[in-house]
Amino acid sequence: MSHLTDNEKQKSIAIAVLTVSDTRDKDTDKSGGTIIRMAEEAGHHIADYRICTDESEGISRNVEELVGNPAVEAIIITGGSGIGFRDVTIETVTPYFTKTIDGFGELFRFLSYTEDVGSKALLSRATAGSIGEKVLFALPGSSKAVKLAMEKLILPELHHIVHELTKHRK
Repeated sequence: MSHLTDNEKQKSIAIAVLTVSDTRDKDTDKSGGTIIRMAEEAGHHIADYRICTDESEGISRNVEELVGNPAVEAIIITGGSGIGFRDVTIETVTPYFTKTIDGFGELFRFLSYTEDVGSKALLSRATAGSIGEKVLFALPGSSKAVKLAMEKLILPELHHIVHELTKHRK
Protein backbone atom coordinates (compact mmCIF):
# COMPACT_ATOMS: atom_id res chain seq x y z
CA MET A 1 0.00 0.00 0.00
CA SER A 2 1.40 3.37 -1.04
CA HIS A 3 1.82 6.13 1.50
CA LEU A 4 1.55 8.82 -1.18
CA THR A 5 -1.55 10.95 -1.26
CA ASP A 6 -3.66 11.02 -4.42
CA ASN A 7 -2.38 14.55 -5.03
CA GLU A 8 1.25 13.37 -4.80
CA LYS A 9 0.52 10.48 -7.18
CA GLN A 10 -0.95 12.91 -9.73
CA LYS A 11 1.82 15.53 -9.52
CA SER A 12 3.71 16.10 -12.74
CA ILE A 13 7.44 15.59 -12.20
CA ALA A 14 9.83 18.02 -13.92
CA ILE A 15 12.31 15.89 -15.87
CA ALA A 16 15.53 16.92 -17.59
CA VAL A 17 16.74 14.68 -20.41
CA LEU A 18 20.43 14.57 -21.32
CA THR A 19 21.58 12.51 -24.29
CA VAL A 20 25.29 11.71 -24.34
CA SER A 21 26.37 11.01 -27.90
CA ASP A 22 29.06 11.95 -30.39
CA THR A 23 26.71 11.44 -33.34
CA ARG A 24 23.12 12.30 -32.43
CA ASP A 25 21.29 15.57 -32.73
CA LYS A 26 17.71 16.40 -31.74
CA ASP A 27 16.40 15.09 -35.06
CA THR A 28 18.15 11.71 -34.77
CA ASP A 29 17.99 11.20 -30.99
CA LYS A 30 15.58 8.27 -30.83
CA SER A 31 16.40 7.40 -27.20
CA GLY A 32 15.99 10.95 -25.90
CA GLY A 33 12.76 11.16 -27.88
CA THR A 34 11.55 7.93 -26.29
CA ILE A 35 12.18 9.30 -22.79
CA ILE A 36 10.35 12.53 -23.61
CA ARG A 37 7.37 10.78 -25.21
CA MET A 38 6.96 8.22 -22.43
CA ALA A 39 7.39 10.80 -19.66
CA GLU A 40 4.82 13.13 -21.21
CA GLU A 41 2.39 10.27 -21.81
CA ALA A 42 2.71 9.46 -18.09
CA GLY A 43 1.74 13.05 -17.21
CA HIS A 44 5.20 14.45 -16.48
CA HIS A 45 6.78 17.44 -18.17
CA ILE A 46 10.18 18.02 -19.70
CA ALA A 47 11.91 20.91 -17.98
CA ASP A 48 15.06 20.65 -20.11
CA TYR A 49 16.43 18.61 -23.00
CA ARG A 50 20.06 18.62 -24.08
CA ILE A 51 22.61 16.66 -26.05
CA CYS A 52 26.32 16.63 -25.27
CA THR A 53 29.31 14.67 -26.51
CA ASP A 54 30.85 11.67 -24.74
CA GLU A 55 33.30 13.77 -22.74
CA SER A 56 33.50 14.08 -18.96
CA GLU A 57 33.78 17.87 -18.99
CA GLY A 58 30.59 18.34 -21.00
CA ILE A 59 28.67 15.74 -19.03
CA SER A 60 29.79 17.32 -15.73
CA ARG A 61 28.88 20.82 -16.85
CA ASN A 62 25.42 19.71 -17.96
CA VAL A 63 24.76 17.67 -14.79
CA GLU A 64 25.83 20.59 -12.59
CA GLU A 65 23.57 22.99 -14.50
CA LEU A 66 20.61 20.60 -14.31
CA VAL A 67 21.14 19.87 -10.61
CA GLY A 68 21.38 23.62 -10.01
CA ASN A 69 18.09 24.27 -11.81
CA PRO A 70 15.36 24.47 -9.14
CA ALA A 71 12.72 23.56 -11.76
CA VAL A 72 14.29 20.10 -12.34
CA GLU A 73 13.29 17.20 -10.07
CA ALA A 74 14.68 14.25 -12.03
CA ILE A 75 17.47 13.84 -14.58
CA ILE A 76 17.49 11.01 -17.09
CA ILE A 77 20.67 10.49 -19.08
CA THR A 78 20.87 8.17 -22.06
CA GLY A 79 24.14 7.10 -23.62
CA GLY A 80 27.76 6.69 -22.68
CA SER A 81 27.09 3.91 -20.19
CA GLY A 82 28.77 1.02 -21.99
CA ILE A 83 32.29 -0.33 -21.63
CA GLY A 84 33.78 1.34 -24.69
CA PHE A 85 36.69 3.74 -24.36
CA ARG A 86 34.49 6.79 -25.03
CA ASP A 87 31.76 5.65 -22.60
CA VAL A 88 32.41 7.91 -19.60
CA THR A 89 28.93 8.76 -18.33
CA ILE A 90 29.00 6.43 -15.32
CA GLU A 91 32.47 7.52 -14.15
CA THR A 92 31.42 11.13 -14.55
CA VAL A 93 28.05 11.08 -12.76
CA THR A 94 28.58 8.67 -9.86
CA PRO A 95 30.86 11.02 -7.86
CA TYR A 96 27.92 13.45 -7.70
CA PHE A 97 25.65 10.89 -5.99
CA THR A 98 24.63 11.65 -2.44
CA LYS A 99 23.18 8.13 -2.32
CA THR A 100 23.21 5.34 -4.85
CA ILE A 101 20.06 3.47 -5.82
CA ASP A 102 21.75 0.12 -6.39
CA GLY A 103 18.49 -1.72 -6.99
CA PHE A 104 17.90 0.24 -10.19
CA GLY A 105 20.97 -1.11 -11.97
CA GLU A 106 20.45 -4.59 -10.56
CA LEU A 107 16.83 -4.76 -11.68
CA PHE A 108 17.58 -3.18 -15.04
CA ARG A 109 20.23 -5.80 -15.80
CA PHE A 110 17.90 -8.59 -14.61
CA LEU A 111 15.07 -7.33 -16.82
CA SER A 112 17.44 -6.87 -19.76
CA TYR A 113 18.72 -10.42 -19.30
CA THR A 114 15.22 -11.89 -19.27
CA GLU A 115 13.91 -9.71 -22.15
CA ASP A 116 15.98 -11.11 -25.03
CA VAL A 117 19.31 -9.44 -24.26
CA GLY A 118 20.62 -12.51 -22.48
CA SER A 119 24.13 -12.58 -21.12
CA LYS A 120 25.03 -9.32 -22.94
CA ALA A 121 23.14 -7.61 -20.08
CA LEU A 122 26.28 -7.98 -17.96
CA LEU A 123 27.87 -5.23 -20.09
CA SER A 124 25.29 -2.69 -18.93
CA ARG A 125 26.46 -0.22 -16.33
CA ALA A 126 23.11 1.55 -15.98
CA THR A 127 22.87 3.22 -12.59
CA ALA A 128 20.85 5.67 -10.52
CA GLY A 129 21.33 7.80 -7.47
CA SER A 130 20.23 10.89 -5.68
CA ILE A 131 22.02 14.20 -5.86
CA GLY A 132 20.62 16.10 -2.93
CA GLU A 133 16.86 16.21 -3.51
CA LYS A 134 17.03 15.14 -7.16
CA VAL A 135 17.24 11.71 -8.74
CA LEU A 136 19.50 10.89 -11.67
CA PHE A 137 19.15 7.82 -13.88
CA ALA A 138 21.94 6.88 -16.31
CA LEU A 139 20.67 4.59 -19.07
CA PRO A 140 22.19 2.95 -22.13
CA GLY A 141 21.86 4.69 -25.48
CA SER A 142 19.68 1.97 -26.99
CA SER A 143 16.06 3.06 -27.42
CA LYS A 144 14.94 -0.48 -26.56
CA ALA A 145 16.86 -0.28 -23.27
CA VAL A 146 15.42 3.19 -22.57
CA LYS A 147 11.88 1.93 -23.18
CA LEU A 148 12.45 -1.01 -20.82
CA ALA A 149 13.86 1.21 -18.05
CA MET A 150 11.14 3.83 -18.40
CA GLU A 151 8.26 1.34 -18.58
CA LYS A 152 9.32 -1.15 -15.90
CA LEU A 153 11.34 0.92 -13.42
CA ILE A 154 11.46 4.69 -13.74
CA LEU A 155 7.86 5.65 -14.45
CA PRO A 156 6.32 3.25 -11.90
CA GLU A 157 8.59 4.57 -9.11
CA LEU A 158 9.30 8.19 -10.03
CA HIS A 159 6.66 9.75 -7.77
CA HIS A 160 7.77 7.60 -4.85
CA ILE A 161 11.46 8.43 -5.35
CA VAL A 162 10.84 12.18 -5.59
CA HIS A 163 8.58 11.98 -2.52
CA GLU A 164 11.27 10.18 -0.51
CA LEU A 165 13.91 12.73 -1.53
CA THR A 166 11.75 15.74 -0.60
CA LYS A 167 9.51 14.59 2.25
CA HIS A 168 11.73 16.23 4.88
CA ARG A 169 10.57 19.64 3.59
CA LYS A 170 6.94 19.01 4.53
